[in-house]
Amino acid sequence: MTTDNEGLLRGEPEGPTGSALFVSIAAALGGFLFGYDTAVINGTTGALERQWGIGSVETGIVVSSALLGCAVGAWFAGSLANRIGRPKVMMLAAIVFFVTSLGSALATGPVDLTIWRIIGGFAIGAASVIAPAYIAEISPAHLRGRLGSLQQFAIVLGIFGALIVNYGIQASAGGASGEVPWGGTAWRWMFAAAAIPAFVYFMFSLNIPESPRYLVAKQQLDRAREVLLKYVGGNVDHKIIEIQGTLSSDHPPRISDVRGPRLGLLPIVWVGIFLSMFQQFVGINVIFYYSTSLWQSVGFSENDAFLTSVINSIVNIAGTILAIYLVDRIGRKKLLLSGSAIMFVALGTMAVIFASSPVDAENNPVLSDGAGVTALIAANVFVFGFAFTWGPVVWVLLGEMFPNRIRASALGVAAAAQWISNWLITVTFPELAQTGLFLAYGLYSLFALISFIFVWKMVRETKGIELEDMESLERGELAT
Repeated sequence: MTTDNEGLLRGEPEGPTGSALFVSIAAALGGFLFGYDTAVINGTTGALERQWGIGSVETGIVVSSALLGCAVGAWFAGSLANRIGRPKVMMLAAIVFFVTSLGSALATGPVDLTIWRIIGGFAIGAASVIAPAYIAEISPAHLRGRLGSLQQFAIVLGIFGALIVNYGIQASAGGASGEVPWGGTAWRWMFAAAAIPAFVYFMFSLNIPESPRYLVAKQQLDRAREVLLKYVGGNVDHKIIEIQGTLSSDHPPRISDVRGPRLGLLPIVWVGIFLSMFQQFVGINVIFYYSTSLWQSVGFSENDAFLTSVINSIVNIAGTILAIYLVDRIGRKKLLLSGSAIMFVALGTMAVIFASSPVDAENNPVLSDGAGVTALIAANVFVFGFAFTWGPVVWVLLGEMFPNRIRASALGVAAAAQWISNWLITVTFPELAQTGLFLAYGLYSLFALISFIFVWKMVRETKGIELEDMESLERGELAT
């Protein structure tokens, strides 16, 4: 039986390794929904502005509205998962996302589209919490980083899938505002296509086991033993005793467990919140929400702008694959530090280019051929720097860094902070861009620098440490 790291890399999914890989992929499909929704709106913004006559502020609200729903869904997902179980929350999220995808496609104006996207955000936020928690809880420690990275890999595949679908649909219609040959407006079909991955996610959620740590918490020890034996391996009876020790409490897990002495929260929860915030404050989702309209504003044709967004997504996938290879080899902290440095340089380069370029009547920078190529390269370096570091590693850390007794609740708080931060960046970008793209990218570059300092000072390495030992690590009883 192959259960070592090399077996996974050689594509030999046997025993606990192969079983854990399968269920981790199934759980990570929730990330695909997040990625798809992130990118699908990218191809529709120009068409929505033209069809409904909305301005930059209204566009920012429509684009970012799902993120408010995501924050709410993430906040309550942990306590809901503690009550009804992880797979049931995944199934519920899939159903909601399926319905709201069709609702968005049939929207008659910006108000009802915003409502549909907020409701769909509930599902995405819930899935974003459950997947990393579930994967961490069902993975062997030596593979947890790579399997946890599947969440981000699914996100970037979702982004890529949406961009490919958007590119194909708009090409067949001659633009996102055009009519497709089989009937209907192109941008509506972009939204409707999201129902397909939602259905696939639901079917996969039907066929995965419950988390062993949830089963132990519910005193279903025989089922927990079966799951641990099949997916984790090792001495399962000892593992159950360890889990029981870390879950010891006189009440079921609840959101109040994250309260502590540091401004009302436990210190480890604040670390998770700031990791989530910095992941968004570097402006990564500006690339995926607005890249099509951004590249058009600096002189690219609509078709070339769509193609450029697809290239960004391919770079994103390549970086995430590299992260899966590296995260259990060189560790989480080193990857985060290197990512912050790369992003600082790339974002700073973009800020300098936009600041030094002349602008047109609408305050859009007019890039020379050389500046345009340099900006495009810097944007892809930024995406790559994020993709092999902060993108997947933050999800890995959020899934594993919290003690068992607070994991789902703390992850919910941190993920809610991530969605709120995502919303702040997304809703402010149109106005920042109108003031000057140099200001937006200069600000994101500053956050990349601050993130380096934060990780250096505050983040502990968790590579290879069992989940049951995370509380000892936080107390400083384990070496990092």
